[in-house]
Amino acid sequence: MQTIDYLVIVGFFVLLIVIGIYSYTKVKNSADFFTAGGKLPWWLSGISHHVSGYSGAVFVAYASIAYTHGFTMYVWWAFTISIAMVGTIFFIAPRWARLRTKTGIQSPTEYLATRYNIPAQQLMAWCGVIVKLFDVGAKWAAVGILLNAFMGIPIVTGIIISGVVTLFYVTLGGLWADVLNDLASFVIQVASGLVMFVMILVQLGDGLGGVFTMWDRLPEANSQAFNSPYTVTFAMAMLVINFFSYSGGTWNLATRFISSQSGKEAKKAAMFSAFLYLAWPLILLFPMFAAPIFLPDLANPEQSYSLMAMKFLPPGLLGLLVASLFSNTLSMTASDANTISSVITRDILPVIVKKVKVLSSKTMLNIARITTFSFILLTIIIAFNSDRFGGVIGLMVTWFAALLGPIAIPMILGLLPVFKRSNSVAAILSIFGGLAAFAILKVVNDVPLSIEMSGPILSSLVIYIGYSLLNRTKTKPEVENMLKALNDD
Repeated sequence: MQTIDYLVIVGFFVLLIVIGIYSYTKVKNSADFFTAGGKLPWWLSGISHHVSGYSGAVFVAYASIAYTHGFTMYVWWAFTISIAMVGTIFFIAPRWARLRTKTGIQSPTEYLATRYNIPAQQLMAWCGVIVKLFDVGAKWAAVGILLNAFMGIPIVTGIIISGVVTLFYVTLGGLWADVLNDLASFVIQVASGLVMFVMILVQLGDGLGGVFTMWDRLPEANSQAFNSPYTVTFAMAMLVINFFSYSGGTWNLATRFISSQSGKEAKKAAMFSAFLYLAWPLILLFPMFAAPIFLPDLANPEQSYSLMAMKFLPPGLLGLLVASLFSNTLSMTASDANTISSVITRDILPVIVKKVKVLSSKTMLNIARITTFSFILLTIIIAFNSDRFGGVIGLMVTWFAALLGPIAIPMILGLLPVFKRSNSVAAILSIFGGLAAFAILKVVNDVPLSIEMSGPILSSLVIYIGYSLLNRTKTKPEVENMLKALNDD
């Protein structure tokens, strides 16, 4: 990297500081901090939902898979997300926004106390916080690897730098700081991604035709939609997981819909994000698909994207790319931290310490900032020990995806009237059933990846839906009323 690249990166950090300070002026209470006061326009919410769905881990863990297995990376990741979000658009996203406008929620788990009961809510809240510790830890580890590849900074130092920057701006500005960073991240990512795409096409020498002729120079399996172990079964498992994740089972994504102005606006935001997942990754992932042509036999495929960037991008643009990778990861981790803080502040602390319920709005805002800071600090510690959990890919794909379902199923399906008979017993049984399946599959050797991924979520799904079909207990009036209220703006 050249001097101009470092200047671009410094400029990016200054931009984040400015965003944090500006957002601080917009935050007057916890509702502003956690949900932007319900004032997010649909286009900003959609961009933020899209950018918050992936981080620098894409350029490390997913780049490695694109290098070794090719086009299947797009099929089972981005394509399944865009398809899964069709259900989100029509059935889930509008209901999240209506929950805020009609019940005043500020966290994704807040409504669960009414929908089920306090024990079920607390179980989901605690499990979700623990799962997110691993997920965000993986993202810090990924950005540490990227900084090490680009700038020679030790991985631990890179994790600390990223964490400190995020601590500053998200603790100040909350969700406003997060979504504005998402917007800046998206603009930078599109600019650097398009340049990278064009530079690779130029090097391939076939003009736009290089998009298609490139595959003739790669292993035949790399051009296939499914490349073992990423089989049709694996893609179907990811389709189910992605529906529950991107419709709000991943809490920071639910916050984008909750913060929309209405159900109609949330629906438009979900449509925009789904379109971005369908189209943009085809350009974003292109250098990763082409990497084996220019960098054959890499010892560490996780470095393929960073090495491609250093090989082809001129000074200045390389710094812009590094800034975009930074921005992606920091926006996603900040998003997670903000949402987890809302769950701890709004749902966990009031149960543990009764006095929290009567604290002033200013005190609650201070508590929100303290919990955000503490969560980020714990995730940084997890990142230092990522190798113990199977590295970045192990944390991202196995731990997070497998544990997501048992928590997400009662949260997402609980919004739908058709499952009104699935009560707190169904929620708790489905969570424990999914976690038990995860533990069993971890112990058993030589389990196919598709089974390891889908086992927990399918177990939870069968239990939750099965209980709904068998239960004949009358639904509580407050649940009936809440579910009816979510049908219309």
